[in-house]
Amino acid sequence: MSSSEVLQLERKSLTAKIPLIAAVVALIGIADSVYLTIHHYTAEPVPCSIISGCEMVLTSQYAEMFGIPTAAYGIAAYLTAFVLAILTAFVSRSWWNLFGAVVTLMTGFTAYFLYLQAYVIEAFCQFCLISAATTLTLFIIFIGSKILRTK
Repeated sequence: MSSSEVLQLERKSLTAKIPLIAAVVALIGIADSVYLTIHHYTAEPVPCSIISGCEMVLTSQYAEMFGIPTAAYGIAAYLTAFVLAILTAFVSRSWWNLFGAVVTLMTGFTAYFLYLQAYVIEAFCQFCLISAATTLTLFIIFIGSKILRTK
């Protein structure tokens, strides 16, 4: 077996594992969003140990859309990403492009929420930043998988 054939096999093996890595990352987003949703409904303050500003963000007018906590939309989005990643890993690779569409949409919303925190609310929530990092990671995983497949 030539070195280029070995490299192709290694790339194919990595490409097969990427959806599983994405599923694990999506679980982090689900956990973060569930945590924030529970705190929203119990009205308990969220401990902000790294930065201050969580309460300003989480009690702002942007903490809800149509009477539903923004974090609850996060649960739905991350759950969708998780299911699509699992379907890609175990059913059909064809689900991956839909995963990419969902993650791209999530990235757009994340950019909007980061803008709101930075320029409108002028405060940051560490748990919102965790969500932003999680979404960005999912987006990078998707883009990276596309780059790997083209090589």
